[in-house]
Amino acid sequence: MTSRPEFYRFHNGDKAKLPFAATEYAARLAGLRRIMAAAGVDAVVLSSMHNIAYYSGFLYCSFGRPYGLVVTASDDVTISAGIDAGQPWRRCHGDNITYTDWQRDNYWRAILSVTGAGGVIGFEADHLTLVQKDKLESFLTPSRLVDLSAQTMRQRMHKSPAEIALIRHGAQVADVGGYAIRDAVREGAREIDVAMAGRDAMEAEIAKRFPDAEYRDTWVWFQSGLNTDGAHNPVTARALQRGDILSLNTFPMISGYYTALERTLFVGEVDDASLAIWQANVAAHEYGMSLLKPGASCAEVTQKINDFFAGRDLLQYRTFGYGHSFGVLSHYYGREAGLELREDVDTVLEPGMVISMEPMLTIGADQPGAGGYREHDILVITEDGNENITGYPYGPDFNVVG
Repeated sequence: MTSRPEFYRFHNGDKAKLPFAATEYAARLAGLRRIMAAAGVDAVVLSSMHNIAYYSGFLYCSFGRPYGLVVTASDDVTISAGIDAGQPWRRCHGDNITYTDWQRDNYWRAILSVTGAGGVIGFEADHLTLVQKDKLESFLTPSRLVDLSAQTMRQRMHKSPAEIALIRHGAQVADVGGYAIRDAVREGAREIDVAMAGRDAMEAEIAKRFPDAEYRDTWVWFQSGLNTDGAHNPVTARALQRGDILSLNTFPMISGYYTALERTLFVGEVDDASLAIWQANVAAHEYGMSLLKPGASCAEVTQKINDFFAGRDLLQYRTFGYGHSFGVLSHYYGREAGLELREDVDTVLEPGMVISMEPMLTIGADQPGAGGYREHDILVITEDGNENITGYPYGPDFNVVG
């Protein structure tokens, strides 16, 4: 009887064109190895979609199976499931090992073949489950475990010129989706119909700009009326009515990189109470963007916008932080929580960081001006201020439509 392998290398076809040049991934890996050396780590086992994509270019599709990237002083090897065949090899920087499912835990046997046993192992404590951590310890028998999730996050927070160029494309694609949504807004249209118009326009634009990429995950949240009260409320089949408040949210995904455009709109007309709230939120948005400069801390920016809203008796309607970092992230993986505009984040803004400004006010359904008001722009922190890379206009002059 022929024995079946626990893992093997299936390097099927030639390497595909990745989102970035090989030199970009080499620089990221060099940064990771500096982190490892400082922490006394022999090998790091990355398990999250965002870190694996950041350091290797490979964005996995889990479907309940574990994936990994093992980095040592000399090697970088993605670990993928047999169901994906050669695609992970083609779409990663470095080596790839395929594990089989003929027996349980071949994933960890494949990892062990790279790390060896008994070493100091780095891992992501904010991603590895308790079950998988137990298996790591059982198979790799590390002499010590070191959580590197915070250090890798800090590395990802500082964007390279190549990353900023891709994010700039993403912001422009988000604008394309925004204009398509604006054109689709009319009385009687359903949220889902308007959302699909924006999504389709963005996917076509991404394929035009990045003909060698993989395409997945681009989406739209288009909300109306009561459904605007939450920033992440799913799309429904509700039909738009005249006077409705709308929330336009476009999210193009380019090789794991997230960008966004978010705008308040109204169908046909806007009443006086709603207009006053909308204008106040726009003013906070403009004030907040003016605060995003090198040397400012996230907490300081947050407090100043809080004071702005408090002076207008609106702070009680704020629902979440005022902005966040951009890069490899999505609505179901990844987040650079160390760069968010919140009271409890003391990170100081530096050139090369990319951050949003997105104040939101939610007024309850029993009050005048009911609904959720949100504007969202993406800003690159420069040496002396910021550059706004979002182009779609905000405010009542452009966004009372249909």
